[in-house]
Amino acid sequence: MTLLGIDHVQIEVPEGGEAAARAFYIDLLGLEEIPRPRAGAGRSFLWVRLGDQQIHFRCGADFRPATLAHPGILVDDIDALAAHLTAAGQAMTRADAIGEGRFHLRDPFGNRLEFIATKTESAVRQNPMSAASRDHR
Repeated sequence: MTLLGIDHVQIEVPEGGEAAARAFYIDLLGLEEIPRPRAGAGRSFLWVRLGDQQIHFRCGADFRPATLAHPGILVDDIDALAAHLTAAGQAMTRADAIGEGRFHLRDPFGNRLEFIATKTESAVRQNPMSAASRDHR
């Protein structure tokens, strides 16, 4: 038996938070909404694609934000995302103590999200000359 990866993560939001979730995750972050299977109707209200994985959203009557547990989301241009979020008035917390190219953000409900530069982007940040020489081959 081999565990192969993560198919999806589910994020809870408070009842009535559907519109705010869509505004944040689809409009602001640019995630793509995908159809839910009929069997999932009535449980989750939104599924989005995140690379080869998915995030599912469900309302909870006794909602409490996930202040420590969080998804770590890979980003191909962390600086562009940070600039986009800053321009939209979002408050971020740098996470450089863990490693360069990371920050945390809270969704509108207080759930913690971590955004992480891809390994390729991190390597370029640490050695910009290697990227320049690679691009000129």
